[in-house]
This record gives sequence, structure tokens and C-alpha cells, in this order.
Amino acid sequence: MPPRRVVSLVPSLTEAVAACAPELLVGATDWCSHPAGLGVTRIGGTKNPDTARIAALAPDLVIANEEENRPQDLGALRAAGLDVLVTEIRTLDQALRELARVLVRGCGLPRPGWLDAAEAAWQDLPPRPAELAAVVPIWRRPWMVLGRDTFAGDLLVRLGVRNLYAGHADRYPRIPVDELNAAGADLVVLPDEPYRFTAEDGPEAFPGLPAALVSGRHLTWYGPSLAKAPDILAEAVAAAR
Repeated sequence: MPPRRVVSLVPSLTEAVAACAPELLVGATDWCSHPAGLGVTRIGGTKNPDTARIAALAPDLVIANEEENRPQDLGALRAAGLDVLVTEIRTLDQALRELARVLVRGCGLPRPGWLDAAEAAWQDLPPRPAELAAVVPIWRRPWMVLGRDTFAGDLLVRLGVRNLYAGHADRYPRIPVDELNAAGADLVVLPDEPYRFTAEDGPEAFPGLPAALVSGRHLTWYGPSLAKAPDILAEAVAAAR
């Protein structure tokens, strides 16, 4: 029987379910900001969910992600007898498959039109410009950047932006800013989440390097935002060149 009560531990997945069947959602994290005004019980953060509160909501299904959520929290939910569906998303292709698994197989919903639109948007990209080498900070104090095997890195490659740290041993390495400046990048890509880089907070650390200020939701979220992400991200990169 399809679930009738769903708790989401991932902002992207919350938005994906809400775009299809908002009535299914009974709980979501404090960071689940889309859609605005979502009227569900808030159950804490992605890294520190209130597992007792989640269990008290008696969900038929909890949806999670292996990177966003901690194994010990998912284990506690399973120990409470809850069905937990855990996604793994490191590439765009994985994201499209996992979204279908969550929505169609997990929630028993029809495949949404926005998922087909997202797939088409990324398949129909125009010819890429000459490849740009980039550093992609996601935090400062300390500086952290995209490393190997990341969803955001895969999106950027498809737009002609090569992450200079894609071969690093760590997925989110800590790199001193002077080393980032010496890496030979053509530009720095600064998303507005998880750290909120802005025109006044970020570009000044990379003097002489063009800065592309991009929407973190379109770079790191997998859900309805994927349909518009190619145009929005490409425009931000082009504006920085």
C-alpha cells in the first residue's frame, strides 16, 4: 500500500515530494525551505534530527540521503520500526534515477512532468564553450571546496566548468585560500549555500579571478530546480567571464 505519511530528512527531497503530493508530507527538517509556507512538523536539522519526534509522527516512510544524513540517526529510525528509504546521489544521472525511485516506487506517485522536463533540459544543452578550470568553495573559516565525486561537480562539468579539485582524495577537502589562488583556475564558483557567499563576502578572497555567484539550490539540490538549473547556472558562469 502506498505511504500516506512521509517524513523527509533532505530539503531537495522535501521539495520533490511537495511538488507532486504535498499532502503526503507530515514532517521535514528545519532546512527544508521549499516550497515556502510548507505546513509540516519540523523535526530538527539534517545532521541532528529529533528521532523521537519523527517516530511520534508515525510515518509510513522516511526519505533520506547517505551524504546528508548520519547513519546513526537512520539506524535509530529503523530500530523504532520505521521504513527508511536512503538515496545515494553523486551524479545527475543518479539524481534522476533516485528521484524516480523515491516518488514512483517509494511514494506510489505517477512520474511527474517536471522530472521529464529536468531530464530533457540537461540532455538538450547547447554546445559547450571552451572548458573553464574552476575552484568551487562551499565554506570558509576554514576554506572547503568541492572535491571528487560530487553531484554539483557533475553539473558543472556538463556546463563546461572543470573542478580543479575533482581528483582530490577527499570529497570536500580543506584547502588554504592561498593554495586555491595558486591553483591556476580561470574562475571561482561561489554558491550561496551551504555557506552564503555574496558579492561582498567571497570574491575579495580571490583578487584578479572572475567570480561566478551561483544559486546553491540550482547547483546542489536535486528536484524540481533541476529543470531550470542549466540556464540559471550557465548564465551565472557567462556573466563572470
